[in-house]
Amino acid sequence: MEFSKLLDKRRSANNFVEGVKMTEADIRPILEDVKLAPSAFNLQHANYIVVLDEEMKEKVREAAYGQYKVHSASGVVLVLGDKEAYKHTAELSQGMVDLGIITACELDELVAENAKFYEDRGKAFMKEEAIRNASLSAMLFMLTAKNRGWDTCPMIGFDQQQMRALFNVPETHEIVLMITIGKEKESSRRLRGYRKPVEEFVTYY
Repeated sequence: MEFSKLLDKRRSANNFVEGVKMTEADIRPILEDVKLAPSAFNLQHANYIVVLDEEMKEKVREAAYGQYKVHSASGVVLVLGDKEAYKHTAELSQGMVDLGIITACELDELVAENAKFYEDRGKAFMKEEAIRNASLSAMLFMLTAKNRGWDTCPMIGFDQQQMRALFNVPETHEIVLMITIGKEKESSRRLRGYRKPVEEFVTYY
C-alpha cells in the first residue's frame, strides 16, 4: 500500500468481524517485517506473545476485564520489552564478527560498553528503554499488519499480574501493551478522533 494511504487507513479497530480465523502463516509475514524495527544499539528489546487459540484468547479476555474486542478479534498479541536486553549484546553481534565487520576484541568492547551504559543508569532506565524500544516495534507491527490486510487496536486495559501469570512472563520483561488483530467490523467504526493542527504540537527553534 502507498505509505500515505497506509497511514490514513490504519485505524484503531474497536470491533472485529467475529469468526475470522488467523493462522501462524498469516501472522508470520507481519513478524518478519517487524524484525526491521529500530532499537537502541540493535538490542531488539521487543518480544511477542501471539495468541490465536480461542480458549486461550478467552483467558486473555478475562485478564482484559472482559472486553468484547478481545473475543471478536482473530488474535491477540502481547508486546514485551526486555529490561536486560543489553545482556544479549554478544549473541546479537556475533554475526558481525563472523562476517569480518568487527573483530572479536571489538565485540568484547561493545559488550562492556553496553553493560556500562545500562547498569550505570539503573533499573528505572532499563524499564524505560524496554518500553521505549518495544513501543517502536509495536507501531511497526500495526502498520505492517494494515499493509497486509489486517486491522489492529493497541490496548493497555488489562490486569498486568493476571496476564503475567497466564503466560509466565518473567520479571525481566515488561508487558508494554496488548494488540488485538483481525478484520475490522467497519459498520461499527467510530469517526476518527480530533487531531491537533501541527502548530499546536510542534515548536521550532
